[in-house]
Amino acid sequence: MGQVVAPKSLRSFAAIDFIDERFEGGSGKAASAVAGLIAVASFSGAAGAQQSNLPPVSVDAPVERPRPAASKPSPEQIRARNALRRAAQRQQAQQAAAAPSQSASAPDRNPYADPAAPYKVDHLQASGKFPEPLLNTPKTVTVLSKEVLEDKNATSLKSAILSTAGVTLGTGEGGNAFGDRFFIRGFDARNDIFIDGARDPGVSVRENFFTEQVEILRGPGSSFAGRGTTGGAINIVTKQAVTEKSFYNMDTTFGTDKTKRVTLDVNQVISPTFAVRAGGLFQDAGVAGRDFVTDDRSGAFVATKWTPVDAVKVTADYVHTYLHGIPDFGVPYYRPGSPAAGNVYRSTAGGPFPDFGSNRNNFYGFVNRDFFKVKQDIGTVNTEVQVTPDLVLSDKIRVSRSVNDYIGTLAESPIARIPLSASTITANPQSRYQVTSVLANQSEATYKFDTGGFRHTALAGVEVSRETSYIDKYSGLSSELTTGTPFTGGGSLSGVSVFAPQYTFLPFGTPTLAGLPTNLSVDTKSVYAMDSINYNDLVILNGGVRYDDYTINTSGYASIGGVNRFGSQSAEFGLPNFNLGLTLKPLPNGSFYAAYATSSNPVGAEFDGTSTAYGGLSPVLNGSSNQIFGPEENKAIEVGTKWELFDRHLLLQAALFQTEKENAREAQNITPATATATCPYPVTIPATTGTVSCITAGAAYRIRGIDLGVGGKITDKWSVFGGLVLMQSEVTKSLAPSPQPLLYPTNVGRPLANVAHQSFSLLTKYELNDIWELGGQAVYRSQIYGGTLLAANQGTSIPGYWRFDAFAEAKVDKHWTVKLFVNNIFDKRYYDALYQSATPFVLEAPGRAAYLVVSARY
Repeated sequence: MGQVVAPKSLRSFAAIDFIDERFEGGSGKAASAVAGLIAVASFSGAAGAQQSNLPPVSVDAPVERPRPAASKPSPEQIRARNALRRAAQRQQAQQAAAAPSQSASAPDRNPYADPAAPYKVDHLQASGKFPEPLLNTPKTVTVLSKEVLEDKNATSLKSAILSTAGVTLGTGEGGNAFGDRFFIRGFDARNDIFIDGARDPGVSVRENFFTEQVEILRGPGSSFAGRGTTGGAINIVTKQAVTEKSFYNMDTTFGTDKTKRVTLDVNQVISPTFAVRAGGLFQDAGVAGRDFVTDDRSGAFVATKWTPVDAVKVTADYVHTYLHGIPDFGVPYYRPGSPAAGNVYRSTAGGPFPDFGSNRNNFYGFVNRDFFKVKQDIGTVNTEVQVTPDLVLSDKIRVSRSVNDYIGTLAESPIARIPLSASTITANPQSRYQVTSVLANQSEATYKFDTGGFRHTALAGVEVSRETSYIDKYSGLSSELTTGTPFTGGGSLSGVSVFAPQYTFLPFGTPTLAGLPTNLSVDTKSVYAMDSINYNDLVILNGGVRYDDYTINTSGYASIGGVNRFGSQSAEFGLPNFNLGLTLKPLPNGSFYAAYATSSNPVGAEFDGTSTAYGGLSPVLNGSSNQIFGPEENKAIEVGTKWELFDRHLLLQAALFQTEKENAREAQNITPATATATCPYPVTIPATTGTVSCITAGAAYRIRGIDLGVGGKITDKWSVFGGLVLMQSEVTKSLAPSPQPLLYPTNVGRPLANVAHQSFSLLTKYELNDIWELGGQAVYRSQIYGGTLLAANQGTSIPGYWRFDAFAEAKVDKHWTVKLFVNNIFDKRYYDALYQSATPFVLEAPGRAAYLVVSARY
């Protein structure tokens, strides 16, 4: 049978009508393709008709009727259609660029990050307090997303923070617990760690297996977070259940440092309105380059999300972690000369003993006595009700309990001998048993409204919390107690060889607690209000005020002249603080800002301190019935700029900042002749020593610097994350004489201790193809000085260093990946922190280690 061929004129108009109907506003390429297919089909049909041997069929072709002039598109319609087509082409190109990113479509992707560039985080978790994107937030914020944590192979908060510019590590001092102690922009932040926006005051060691991202907010932030936060705050964002899709994840790690680690992360959608997410952790590990040190961990978390109606969301989660093993309290510090012989210590003449030939692996503790056990249990219930489209009410309840339990050995008071290999140290015990409990409630209301061309996001909140702590130590394990021979396990042991520790395997009995606890409680009642005012995305004004009613009570025992005495202290302060920020947006992808903020550090805010010399409030003061100083006051100013480049997948930020602290604490040794004039409270000076330490207030410090940061994608295949921080610190006022008067006549003008004034980090990776990714990390820290309290006045320091890591990832298929990490590629010997005393020790960082991580995603 012959084919019927429509007249050419009808075929052309049919094609045009089809394209206009199906592809108007769509892709021009798609329209051209369809038109081409129609033309080919028509040509084929005509050819077939000419080659057919069947008798022809006559068909009366319809007469073409002229189209009304009004039906033809006008020039404006054509221009509009072309504009829509170009927009669709751009959208398709962006979708194609994002398609290779596995995390962009992964059900467990970070909800705060850019889907196409997961190294770049767009929003903070506290959307009510920080309603604008990070680009428009007048504050330097560094956010380690889930992908950044994975590519750093950061399994703990400590390992994540120490590879971030602008943050350094401190040690536990004589009156502090050993745990996560960080310095942000040079100021102690050990009590400024938050979990999902609620303070976590117990000095602990924190795992990352339940962490979605880590937010480092730099600069004072008491109006956002409450007391403290002088240099900044750290917020740990936990993994939450999602109702979009179920998934099942597992990661298994094997390391050359004897690491065996397994983590699970499972999300199950029960119904469209309810989901449960649960995870687990097991780890059995050592530490590269450190003999006998172990790092074993276990834990679990569960999170639920329930949305009974669209306007109500209820989330609940619980986290349990247990970390235990043999602790590493560092290596001794070599200081030639003797103060008794009239020699002056010089910073260039000493350093950590491994830099002078001792084995970096040497362990100076006792494997049959030393241990650490860190436990955390954290439960949270959060309810959000959207009363109207513009009004949201929320309430968060937090209950937590943490235990920090350890006995460790400090390698202190070295005696340098000739030859140096004959040098010895005193093994000083350090112990603590601290239980910290928290009950807190946060209620907030967020209201969005317009006034003329100004769009407001206002927030008002009330927070009530009670933090309690029970602090004890083990009997006889005090570095102030010196024992004779034979050593029975209590007090200090002198004569331990630096180069070949000979007492590592001494037998010990079961330690018992002293039963002389310090009980500490902090009650805080807070109100706050803040508003973010956006004028047409051109000018954004941010401001907030907060008032904290802070009450601290402490009671317990302290040793005065070798006698345990019971006492109690209490204090109450009102802490008003505020912040202001102005952001100007010359372009949609850029901003300039200026900000000013204040904060307060009341007595005892460092919750682990049992001594005023270490930020705490001692229950028994040396002969004093009242040593309560006013809060330390802090103020900061910051100016900066932020830009989103490369299709807005890369965030660059730069800031100049200055932070000042007033009414700061100082410690100084006084004699009977200077006691009345120097010390603001009565003291008892032991006749055996002739001196006693007195705490005074009234000092001042200042830190200024530049903070640069980058995060995101430069190309579709190249991701970067890092920063550079350059700081200058100075003691601007001091009432205390320098402990080294021949070397430093006064503390004024001295830099601060525990601060790396220059720091740099850069994490980068490149996707070679659909299977392979290669990446690496470079970290730099400058020299860190030691000293009493904050002033670098002891003539001690640890050297700066460069460290390099590398990794390679292979995607076996859409479910399985294999990743190889090599940390500290060149096995660099470097140190994380320096103890502040005149007879210091230093914390040595791990050596080179390789890890193989096998991951499953279903």
